[in-house]
Amino acid sequence: MDTKKLGFNSKLIHSGDFIDEFGSAVTPIYQTSTFSFKNAQHGADCFSGKSKGYIYTRISNPTINVLEEKLADLENGFGGIALASGMAAVTTVYMTYLSHGSHLICGSAVYGPSRSVIDSHFIKFGVEVSYIDTSDIELLKKTIRNNTKLLFIESPANPTIQLTDIKKASEVAHKHDIKVVIDNTFCSPYLQKPLDLGADVVLHSLTKFINGHADIVGGALIAKNENDYNILRKTMNYMGGNMDPHQAYMVIRGVKTLAIRIERAQSNAAKIAEYLEEHPKVLWVKYPGLKSFEQHELAKQQMFGFGTMISFGLKGGLEAGRILMDEVKLAILAVSLGGVETLIQHPASMTHASMSREDRIKSGISDELVRYSTGIEDVNDLIYDLKQALEKI
Repeated sequence: MDTKKLGFNSKLIHSGDFIDEFGSAVTPIYQTSTFSFKNAQHGADCFSGKSKGYIYTRISNPTINVLEEKLADLENGFGGIALASGMAAVTTVYMTYLSHGSHLICGSAVYGPSRSVIDSHFIKFGVEVSYIDTSDIELLKKTIRNNTKLLFIESPANPTIQLTDIKKASEVAHKHDIKVVIDNTFCSPYLQKPLDLGADVVLHSLTKFINGHADIVGGALIAKNENDYNILRKTMNYMGGNMDPHQAYMVIRGVKTLAIRIERAQSNAAKIAEYLEEHPKVLWVKYPGLKSFEQHELAKQQMFGFGTMISFGLKGGLEAGRILMDEVKLAILAVSLGGVETLIQHPASMTHASMSREDRIKSGISDELVRYSTGIEDVNDLIYDLKQALEKI
């Protein structure tokens, strides 16, 4: 069966799956470090590439491969690579496409560690970087240099919810032979397919929506073509950032409910964003589904839904935000996102605390910004939870 032709929900269940010799209805966990060869020639053929047999789990593993094939199908890519964490995926991208003297263009508002690892490690190896608002296509054009090798974008951006026109940005980059990598964590392939919009590689923190249950850490890369897939996998193998088979099993189990989880949480998010927009103690709300959202039309063009992530600011700034986060009872005060439970956090003092205040403000991460990851609880309970907390301000 060609699973690439299946509908999205069918791909979630069946892509990559195989029936083992015992007829297991779910993907077994091949919890082994190494694999035996049939004979000496078979071993030699595996190492030379003449045979597709398994050698060592850092290189490949049947359980992990099921997840990788599933993700490639979901993103309409050539091949997937599962990694130990989202940051393992980020650093694998940087190690693959950047070298001494090369230039990176990165969204200024991205996941904090995606930026911090450049500033703390890659710069000392001679990598140059420009942090810009990638939604400004004219600014992107002006920022490109002769040595620019990589454009790294989050859309929506974390935590500002700023969108980048992926199609236009990719067209600009490709005119200069620049690779385009999109962190699609905030959307998942259910809400956005960057490879179809022109990107070369899609990145995910599997910890978030794709697993969806806040019980594993993982990352993934999906390449549009065979060459990018091969060079990224080689980097992953050499750096040792592979996923563990048990991790892969957990993600395979979690991803099967991706669509229904996002549909429920997205419905909740739309109602909560509307509630917050009308509340007198709320200064502003950023949610792509609101007509007041400045990029609402772009969201309708390149996304299949408006997602579950909301950022908002409170009148009263940082102190008001502290009170809100201390007073909510149902939402969990924790970093991360994309699980079945609702989470709330303060980026300026948590996920983006490593940035200077000046850089945060330039990136749109104001002191009053609160990030809210909507879960699948009853929406009336979530709204009441916010209501009683806002009353304390």
